[in-house]
Parts: sequence; C-alpha cells; structure tokens
Amino acid sequence: APGASDASPDEGVEADLPIIDERAVEQLTEGLISHYLPDLQRSKAALQELTQNQVVLLETLEQEITKFRECNSILDINALFSEAKHYHSKLVNIRNDMMMLHEKTSKLKKRALKLQQKRQKEELEREQQREKELEREKQLTAKPARRT
Repeated sequence: APGASDASPDEGVEADLPIIDERAVEQLTEGLISHYLPDLQRSKAALQELTQNQVVLLETLEQEITKFRECNSILDINALFSEAKHYHSKLVNIRNDMMMLHEKTSKLKKRALKLQQKRQKEELEREQQREKELEREKQLTAKPARRT
C-alpha cells in the first residue's frame, strides 16, 4: 500500500514534466531568438551590402585594368596604378570588415546557444528541486497519517 501511493504521485509528476519542459524550452528559445535575431539580421544585411560593394569595386578594378592596357602615356599609367592601389585598399578593408562581421555573428550564435543550454539546464534543475520538495512534503504528511 505505501509503495502504490508513492508510485502514483510520481507517475503524475513525470507525465507532466515533458509538457512543462517543452513549453519552457519553447519560451526560452523564442526569447533568445527575439533577443538575438535583430542583431543577426542587421549583420546579415551589412554582409550583403559589403558583398555588393565588393562586386562593384571588383568591376571597377577590372575596368581600370582594361584602361591601363589601352593607355600609352606614362602619366596615365601612374594614375591608374594609384587608382588600383586605392581600390585594392578598399577591397582589403571590405574583406576585413566581412571577416569581423562573420566572427561577431559566429560568436553571437555560440553565445545564444550557450545561453539557451544554460537556461534549459536551470529550468530542469528547478523542476527537479520542485519534485524533490513535493516528494519530501508527501513523505512528511504521509508519516503522521500512518501513526494515527
């Protein structure tokens, strides 16, 4: 009889756990997404803009190279070298910006995942603590009932 009364409440609590955990995980996930998604979307837009700029600069550089081949004057050649250096610097800066944004995005994703895992673990620990407290309370209330 004591084993049956202990098993029944435990089964009820265990059956409720997946529902509570799923909802908590869902809410934590939605919270994390709503917190980090705008930053990630801005980073994505910035990366797209940088990529478009890089394509434009590459096309411009190709045009300048074509002009360079057609040029006979030494002065024109010097000017084209100067422009090529300028555009090369721009490309290098854009590439560096893209790499930095990629690193930041990766770090944000890792951080979001770690936070989600931490919150899930904390929620599970809280639920396990609640279970233990309920079980202790049931055991305490069950002992006086047996004596009387």
